[in-house]
Amino acid sequence: MRNPDREFAMISNRRVIPSARLWNPSADVYQSMDGWIVKLDLAGVSCDDLELELRDNFLRIRGCRRDTHYREGFVYHQMEITYSRFEKQIEFPSAIEGATVVRDYSDGFLIIKLRSEKER
Repeated sequence: MRNPDREFAMISNRRVIPSARLWNPSADVYQSMDGWIVKLDLAGVSCDDLELELRDNFLRIRGCRRDTHYREGFVYHQMEITYSRFEKQIEFPSAIEGATVVRDYSDGFLIIKLRSEKER
């Protein structure tokens, strides 16, 4: 016979455990008259936790979203947001290495503008 009190106790004693899965943030990529624009949805990520790398025709963005509200002793009721490191790689149809990079982080979106030598 099931003991509902035991099951409730097991559920209510859950502790926060960092996610082991790799977070894959969403991105939009646009081609403009003077290069490329990449927009990433990075709500909750600090600019200090971001790293950009250009190589050949790839843009790689790495970082980490951390739960800054969690404290020792907290017990979670519901957790849907992934807190973990991430790596996003975007392939372009031609080389972007050496492109001028301008980035802006606002309202949870990282906007990266890439402008190559040819387009200047």
